Amino acid sequence: MPIRKITEYPEKVLGEVGRPVTKFDQELANLCSDMFETMYDAEGVGLAAPQIGLNLRLFVMDCEDIKLIAANPEIIATEGEQSSQEGCLSVGKVPAVVVRPQKARLRAQNEKGEWFEQDAEGYAARAFMHETDHCNGTLFIDHLPKMRRDMLVKKFKKEKTWK
Repeated sequence: MPIRKITEYPEKVLGEVGRPVTKFDQELANLCSDMFETMYDAEGVGLAAPQIGLNLRLFVMDCEDIKLIAANPEIIATEGEQSSQEGCLSVGKVPAVVVRPQKARLRAQNEKGEWFEQDAEGYAARAFMHETDHCNGTLFIDHLPKMRRDMLVKKFKKEKTWK
């Protein structure tokens, strides 16, 4: 399966609410396989369809013993609070501290269209929320205060010009 090009900020698709996944077929299975391969190649723990230029509510994740495909994901419950570094393959892995819930429950469909719920805490809960945000047209930098976000974007753009 081919490794896909990762879409980078400020591409329009990263700020759009994804279209629901409606076809659960071999084409979707192939796409998910490509997404896993792309994620592993980029050394990420999650990858959403908008990050490869597709306006779909879909992500893959392999983090802390939770490996899954999530179509039409939604966070249905959260609890607690954690504050930790977060980065994104679409923002050059430039990190920033983001406050998120400590625990999260994800509701989504698998590659066959079957609904499931999955609980996670800590880093895996952070990944659930980060990837679901992508499906909703939100980047982790959108959770930052304006001044910190502007500084992070400036650093990202500077690092891009050095490559």
